[in-house]
Amino acid sequence: MRIYKFGGASVKDADNVKNVGHVLRTVGYSDSLLIASAMGKTTNALEVVVHNYFQNRFDLAESVQVVKDYHLAILHDLFTDSTDAVYQAVDHLFESLTSFLLNNKSPNYNFVYDQIVSYGELLSTTILHHYLLCCNIENTWIDARNLIKTDTTYRDANVQWESTESAITQAIDKKELYITQGFIGSDYNGFSTTLGREGSDYSAAIFAYALNAESVTIWKDVPGVLNADPRYFDETTLLEQISYQEAIELAFYGASVIHPKTLQPLRQKEIPLYVKSFVNPTLAGTSVSKGADLKPAIPCFIVKKNQLLISLSSKDFSFIMEQNISDIFKLFCEYNIKVNVIQNSAISFSVCVEDKFNHFEELRQKLNDQYRVSYNENVSLYTIRHFDETSADRILQDKTLLLKQVNRETMQMVTRE
Repeated sequence: MRIYKFGGASVKDADNVKNVGHVLRTVGYSDSLLIASAMGKTTNALEVVVHNYFQNRFDLAESVQVVKDYHLAILHDLFTDSTDAVYQAVDHLFESLTSFLLNNKSPNYNFVYDQIVSYGELLSTTILHHYLLCCNIENTWIDARNLIKTDTTYRDANVQWESTESAITQAIDKKELYITQGFIGSDYNGFSTTLGREGSDYSAAIFAYALNAESVTIWKDVPGVLNADPRYFDETTLLEQISYQEAIELAFYGASVIHPKTLQPLRQKEIPLYVKSFVNPTLAGTSVSKGADLKPAIPCFIVKKNQLLISLSSKDFSFIMEQNISDIFKLFCEYNIKVNVIQNSAISFSVCVEDKFNHFEELRQKLNDQYRVSYNENVSLYTIRHFDETSADRILQDKTLLLKQVNRETMQMVTRE
């Protein structure tokens, strides 16, 4: 069975939904499972709904209507018959969302976030399912929340592999075409959970692992895995073939084309991963497979924006030793702060982190009890895999270098514009 994953850009409007049908007809769709993300920037729009639910109830209904109008516009472009069953299905989803907003009693932000944001994937796959039926592409819609079982770590849930594998293998007939959602699952109480932002790639790997899939293909708006993000770098080169290990390294450091958790399940069963263009589906793209020698022959550049550079020193100028570092990392864990770079000296400890849950201010107050704390906000972390002599110069033009770290394969630099 082949797993196809289509991201938000590939289903962002009616033309792109139609293009999914074109891609399937071009590459074949028998014995396949299609996983789709929310349409376009729907997740961002639903995050506004979450914000208004907690902070601005006056604008809550309007923010829900923005999401509804966006999807209805796509429906009107795809389905000329206003009595088509898809309209009722989409209305039902919005009624369910509204019911949750009216009746929820939980004050847990992360729980509420997952219940609301998960509707993005439910909407996109519902529309895609009905559109493909209209194109005579027979398919079965299935709710990923019934298959991917997780713990209750809302917004970054951990997969319960045994129950997930069992549910998937019982539900999926490998001879049919299925459509399901990326990014979402459910806990043991049946409440929606999410697998972390951009987690649809990971969903594809979970299904592939459980089904012993032939391959996974991620359809992107780029021709494959590039040596740099074209949003930030003018000149990029396609990496035609790389190893699982190299892809894991690139994903770990923040390459946005592949979700960091995606590669390990695939590597365990040696399931090849292809990253291809939904604009030109016949192009080879990038293949990720077994092979220690499959390393890029050129430097690979990765950038993470909106980072924090935190420097700690002891108030009595004593050394920061292992016990101090252990205590600091416990706090990072407690406040869900992701550490990307560490640099230690005798009397100071510096880390570049990302604060995706906005807990830094609470953490800073806690750290202030024991340490002198200085920090830079909105810095950028550049990682260069397989760097050469000119790599750093390419990054540092018109930037201030705040921290630099180098090992055999990788150079990392924290900069300020």
